[in-house]
Amino acid sequence: MPNITFGPVVLESLRKTSKKTFDVHLMIAPVDPFVEGFAKAGADIITFHPEAGAHPHRTIQLIKSLGKKAGVSLNPSTPVSVLDHIIDELDLILIMTVNPGFGGQKFIPLLDKIKEVRSRITKCGRSIDLEVDGGINPETAKQVISAGADVLVAGTAVFKEKDYAEAIRRLRG
Repeated sequence: MPNITFGPVVLESLRKTSKKTFDVHLMIAPVDPFVEGFAKAGADIITFHPEAGAHPHRTIQLIKSLGKKAGVSLNPSTPVSVLDHIIDELDLILIMTVNPGFGGQKFIPLLDKIKEVRSRITKCGRSIDLEVDGGINPETAKQVISAGADVLVAGTAVFKEKDYAEAIRRLRG
């Protein structure tokens, strides 16, 4: 059984108290056996790593068949070319600017990768969110937004502070 920080039971409990969008980032291999559970628990977007299964297109089809938006997550070393035959099916692309696994890591400046993915999104003509996760703080937030990101994930930069609302205001500039 993979290590799951927030499983479907926790998600289901949270869904009862919030109408916010829940983007579930599954860093699980294999991913397909877990998709339905998270969809039924209330995920709005299910994001997975293309390395988590043999057939990313099939995983996207599974997510969409459950009425959810599909996202793909690119680790720092995952080439942008993995998007070549799936971008037209995606609702979100997540670029990891740390090697996933634990919080508080130093930002890897993958601004060229963010710009390249933004260019691909623009060329395909679809509305696809470009999300960045890893080492986001007020300084790096400005950099990734300038490179084309429109959704940011910040953990340590918010939760290490006493005043979460102020920390979020600083991220927004």
